[in-house]
Amino acid sequence: MNNKPKLLYFVTEDWFFCSHFLDRAVAAQQAGFQVSVLTRVNKHGQTILDNGINLIPLALERSKINPLREISLIKSLASLYLREHPHIVHHVALKPILYGSLAAKIAGIRAIVNAPVGMGYVFSSKQLKARFLKPLVLLAYRLLLNPFNSVAVFENPDDLTYFEKLGIVKYSRLIRGAGVNTLQFGSSNEPNEVPVVLLAARMLWDKGVGEFVEAAKILQQQSISARFVLVGAPDKENPESINQSQLLEWQDAGIIEWWGQHEDMPQVFAQAHIVCLPSYREGLPKVLIEAAACGRPIVATDVPGCREIVRHNENGLLIPAKDPQALAVALNRLLNDAELRESMGKRGRAMVEAEFSTEYVVEQTLQLYKELLER
Repeated sequence: MNNKPKLLYFVTEDWFFCSHFLDRAVAAQQAGFQVSVLTRVNKHGQTILDNGINLIPLALERSKINPLREISLIKSLASLYLREHPHIVHHVALKPILYGSLAAKIAGIRAIVNAPVGMGYVFSSKQLKARFLKPLVLLAYRLLLNPFNSVAVFENPDDLTYFEKLGIVKYSRLIRGAGVNTLQFGSSNEPNEVPVVLLAARMLWDKGVGEFVEAAKILQQQSISARFVLVGAPDKENPESINQSQLLEWQDAGIIEWWGQHEDMPQVFAQAHIVCLPSYREGLPKVLIEAAACGRPIVATDVPGCREIVRHNENGLLIPAKDPQALAVALNRLLNDAELRESMGKRGRAMVEAEFSTEYVVEQTLQLYKELLER
């Protein structure tokens, strides 16, 4: 008889689990849990298995809603929860929270962690579809985010306060992001070349890619010597995804360089002088924590999530969202001041070591699991 407590993660995408939760899952195993992950398997299934984690593939589409298919999916989840009967389920993002909480209620799961990381398209986009869906999503969160013996985990205090003011959350916890391995993401001197301004993210309009391109145009018109680099791939399931043809058009016009998807991010950051994320809203962007760990100054928007890791005039500069002119001014300030870049990079590295290391996030998460088991 195996008496180890069971922990089940329900995450939409395998790549997101590996990027944001793999370290916590491995630590939970080492702490005595049997760990499983329920997710859509794409390219990272073997990584999950190689870490000794039970992998349960699930056919889940993030952006499409078919009522009959969704009802069938919830029934399948409830059957799976009944079969696996985990002691704790950890749901990450909108659909896993809503569907997983319903399934957990049906299956009688005692302890639930719901993590609405980043808030997503519905809260960051101004598209008509997003405006229509937002009140429905808030109602669903109100009904399902905080069932009995559950905790809602937020990545930044802005989102936590927002949900508290709406009266949606009863039991909440702030765990700031996924953390970063400070040995893997080490500080390095910037290269002695034409400065590189880097935006690394999924290629989405609401990541501020359009504003980044416009700022690059402004600085190029001023004959500022710099290279503007996009790293990341489109996300076809996100309504804000940028077409590959648009990215190639910008590249062909000489405005930006598009390097596509990269797995070795420490090597990418080593080539950069400035890291930029003019996003409209974030949970807590791991890419900025990684950039700070690598000793790179950051220019980001003064929005939830970004302002949690970027402290204005300390390790970077904060600007208003959707303002390419302000972005260009901030980038120009750093491009013209190598000493400022260096000092901000050092402060960012120290900040990550003190507040955003993987060990810190893992410790907080395992403590939460322990509390839930003891209730």
